[in-house]
Amino acid sequence: MSPLVLRASLIAALVAPLVLPANTARAQHLVNTTLITNLPAPVLLDTTGMFQAKFARLGDDIFIGGQPTAKALHELKAQGVTVVVNLRTPEEMKSAVKFDEPALIQELGMRYVYIPMRGNAEFPYSPDAVAKFAEAVRSANGKVLLHCTIAWRASHLWAAYLIKERGVPVETALGNARAINLMDTMRMGTSGRQPVEAFLNQSLPAVGHPPTSP
Repeated sequence: MSPLVLRASLIAALVAPLVLPANTARAQHLVNTTLITNLPAPVLLDTTGMFQAKFARLGDDIFIGGQPTAKALHELKAQGVTVVVNLRTPEEMKSAVKFDEPALIQELGMRYVYIPMRGNAEFPYSPDAVAKFAEAVRSANGKVLLHCTIAWRASHLWAAYLIKERGVPVETALGNARAINLMDTMRMGTSGRQPVEAFLNQSLPAVGHPPTSP
């Protein structure tokens, strides 16, 4: 091997570890407080044995889904999730979930943030929910899971959070949430408003308002 070729090989060997894989270089970290100028599209993941109805990843560190199984919580812990935000009401958790979610999350060393909502007087969709979710994201020292039953409420909260806290344009935020499970052309919230409108306390002409709920 000539000295020139040998030198080139040595340089390549030294530089190679510094070059990030393409998927790593493109990874977007959303668990912060900066304005989002390039919102990544949701990546829908396999729900089998993991989540009810929907499971999506946003960037590198946000997950949104329906009800997780115990297996899902174990696997997400291994992937770096440190905060789990649950939007289901106490009655829902008691009647439909066959394990103690808060206890398992604590056992796994993750933080449990409970923001129950149902769109009624006891558990309303309100701007306070957006503030609580924003604080959960802001204080997370790792990745975040946001869930409800089928990711419908979670999608509406996610859209409101993007609009209010991260400076994402309304139509962009709604489109992002529709790719998860916003269902605004199929399902209606309470009092003639969609949950995202209640979270923001304002009407959004860009959101769907079907005449009846399924």
